Amino acid sequence: MAGTTMPKPYLPRETLDHIIDLLRDERETLKRCCLVSKPWVPRTRKHLFAYIHFRSASNLESWKETFPDVANTPACHTRRLLVGCPWLVVAADAEEGGWIRAFSGVASLEITVASHDLHFTAAKVSLAPFHNFSPTLKSLRVDPTAFQYPQLFDLVLSFPLLENLSLACYYGIWFGDHDSDGPQSVVPSTSPVLSGNLNFHVTGGGGKAARRLLDLPNGLHFRRIALSWDLAGDVKWITELVALCSHSLEYLDITRTPRSTSIRILLTPIT
Repeated sequence: MAGTTMPKPYLPRETLDHIIDLLRDERETLKRCCLVSKPWVPRTRKHLFAYIHFRSASNLESWKETFPDVANTPACHTRRLLVGCPWLVVAADAEEGGWIRAFSGVASLEITVASHDLHFTAAKVSLAPFHNFSPTLKSLRVDPTAFQYPQLFDLVLSFPLLENLSLACYYGIWFGDHDSDGPQSVVPSTSPVLSGNLNFHVTGGGGKAARRLLDLPNGLHFRRIALSWDLAGDVKWITELVALCSHSLEYLDITRTPRSTSIRILLTPIT
């Protein structure tokens, strides 16, 4: 009929959200969705910013320039965070007054330092700003490490829901003889559940770090463990660690290097 105005097409919010969710791995398409309609932006941001990495100074500066207002960033959508330049993130946190806490929904954190940046040691970088920055954190990976192990275990203790832990040490970088080296902080006397996966890889001896792990207040309840080491003297702590988790352990992968002798055991829980 002449003069009749056709109604605008309409999709229920739930249907639109489902369509956008199906595009979660199509970053370019998601970026275009942000330009279609303002109501589409929140859902697309949920996927666009689910994984954020700060591998270098340029990554960090780009983020800060794009989102200068700390209180108004898409950091709340981030579920996986990789920090490859922790000294710069710590500096940004100090400048902005708690910048890292904008990433309060992160479930998985990885802190990694490139070999050419290992001169940024624990004496220069404090992990304290990362303490409990995300109360929902369940997975923590530090590999390779430029921090003294007391700092790292302070970090572990600060996440009450932490389940999965991945640690690595190469050629004694991590395990200095002086526990007091580096910044210290007050941490809670409790301990996370640690009921998921443990990946513990050591080159050059890991007895001190293992002792810290074994002495955590609430014990260890890992279901899956992967261990690798190269010194015969480490057998003692490996045996103790496995025994401590015997009530919960379902899978065990042990590798001795440099011989590369590997044992993988599928354990059936006792009922």
